[in-house]
Amino acid sequence: MTATTSPPRTPPGVHVPKRRGVELSLLIGAVLLSVFGYLEVGLAHDGTVPPDAARYGAGLGLLALLAHLAVRFRAPFADPLLLPIAVLLNGLGLVLIYRLDLETPRDQAAPTQLVWSTLGVGLFIVVVVLLRDHRTLQRYAYLSVAAALALMIVPIFFPAVNGAKIWIRLGGLSFQPGEFAKILLAVFFAAYLAANRNALAYTGRRIWRRLQWLQLPPGRVLGPIVAIWLLSVGVLILERDLGTSLLFFGLFVVMLYVATGRTGWIAVGMLLAGLGAFAVGSLEPHVHTRVEDWLNPFASIEAGDGPGQLAQSLFAFAAGGMLGTGLGLGNSVLIGFAAKSDFVLATAGEELGLVGLTALFLLYALLVARGYRAGLALRDPFGRLLAIGLASILALQVFVIAGGVTGLIPLTGMAMPFLAQGGSSVVTNWVIVALLIRLSDSARMPRPETAEPGVVAPVDGGVR
Repeated sequence: MTATTSPPRTPPGVHVPKRRGVELSLLIGAVLLSVFGYLEVGLAHDGTVPPDAARYGAGLGLLALLAHLAVRFRAPFADPLLLPIAVLLNGLGLVLIYRLDLETPRDQAAPTQLVWSTLGVGLFIVVVVLLRDHRTLQRYAYLSVAAALALMIVPIFFPAVNGAKIWIRLGGLSFQPGEFAKILLAVFFAAYLAANRNALAYTGRRIWRRLQWLQLPPGRVLGPIVAIWLLSVGVLILERDLGTSLLFFGLFVVMLYVATGRTGWIAVGMLLAGLGAFAVGSLEPHVHTRVEDWLNPFASIEAGDGPGQLAQSLFAFAAGGMLGTGLGLGNSVLIGFAAKSDFVLATAGEELGLVGLTALFLLYALLVARGYRAGLALRDPFGRLLAIGLASILALQVFVIAGGVTGLIPLTGMAMPFLAQGGSSVVTNWVIVALLIRLSDSARMPRPETAEPGVVAPVDGGVR
């Protein structure tokens, strides 16, 4: 469905349940599952209940309650599944990081991750409370892209960390500006494509008469957004941040396809992605090393140097089998320094097994699907494109990271949404969920012309 197609009209006079009670029930379940996981880790590893289990449960429960109250009073028609899924994923991430902390007593990451999660929920509440209409963001399209480019350029002037210049370190504080830039670029792409969707879809030259689906829009329309995209990807390549480059490229192609409805953009995107990946993988030493590790993850074992990170990750997935070894009983800490960040999914695969890993992927799929559904239900093109863009960011991240740690594609060094250690990542993902909450509230909100006390009608194509 393109951004110019209207969803089917819902008959007026239909009551729209707010579903806040459903959301609260699901939140209670999400918090309890996370607390039970926390207890299981302590009992399996040490044979005792973790001493701070009550504080962990109370903290997570309080954060969930505050977020729920913000949604209940400021976005009462929002999708009831978005917030519980985010809380459950964040809670499980804290459990997995705490489990790995037990193996690295000198490197405790769970307390810091809880602080970042608190900040993320705080920003979630701020966005839900202060952003009353998502269309307000459309006014700041060019300010958003300027801020995004500035955030991506700044890390160039800081030292590289693990081969990539994507960090800003000030004293003991460090964060990745690129995490925030992806939201700002999604806002810009949505605003620009919404304003120029007709010119992009219906004007331009056809490259070849037989290729009905391949038609280039006028340069004055396509040029500015392509220039912004190329500049963004170019900066990221200079910083050796292949993962975010791939993310921004995928976001650009998906949103361009949704805005125009032309499948040719998918084919062009795949072709350019393949050519770009080949060029960067061949010319950039840091990326070339990762490609070689991907092609032969067991080369270091054959050379007598022991298994590398990717090989250890594959061993962890294999050891987990169908049902896993159980929380607290795995050995994925052998992966090394990135076990809590890039490879946290390996811990989930080993200790929860294929069944648990599938459940995690289904949670991500449901989160993305509800974002897409909210986008399809919105009547304004900007809102549709923004919702689909934000949901696509989550989908692309999960694909790139899961593909890297399972050997499907080369490693890219990104953080699994909500699950992995990383303050910038968890804060940004909470902001994305807040925006999706606001967008889904607008999608289900009753139309003013048909709203009556006690009997209201949803927006066309409302999400139930």
